[in-house]
Amino acid sequence: MTDKPSLTLKRQLKASPARIFKAWTDPAKLVHWFGPHDTAEGSVEAETDLRVGGAFRIRFKTADGQQQEANGSYQALVPDQSLAMNWTWLVDPEAPSLVTVTFHGEQGGTMLTLTQEGLADEASRASQQVIWTGAIERLERFVTRGGKK
Repeated sequence: MTDKPSLTLKRQLKASPARIFKAWTDPAKLVHWFGPHDTAEGSVEAETDLRVGGAFRIRFKTADGQQQEANGSYQALVPDQSLAMNWTWLVDPEAPSLVTVTFHGEQGGTMLTLTQEGLADEASRASQQVIWTGAIERLERFVTRGGKK
């Protein structure tokens, strides 16, 4: 049996681990940055029950009007350091994965590392890389402008 594909992305962000963790876990902040590059402005909706076993749901529209939704539950939470969550896209409920995000404080900011394990195939891995790269770039713009919204 072969291992399923995984994805790891790293990005140095000029914001504190606390600010970035809050952006990932506070629905009022998530709605300002989550989604790939082509996310329609103002379309993101988010719900979180921030506790191990608590559920989350994120919904957004792409610029071409396609509705996207992911949901799951938190598997681990260490405030300002890491979170892990089961991740399932509504369009592919038979292909859940595990997303882990760590926030390591460094001089001048935070090293964010996102790992997604258990992807269905290489096409899914490539798709997730595009989505997460766009989301992390949107996150970076949000937290570096203060993340005050």
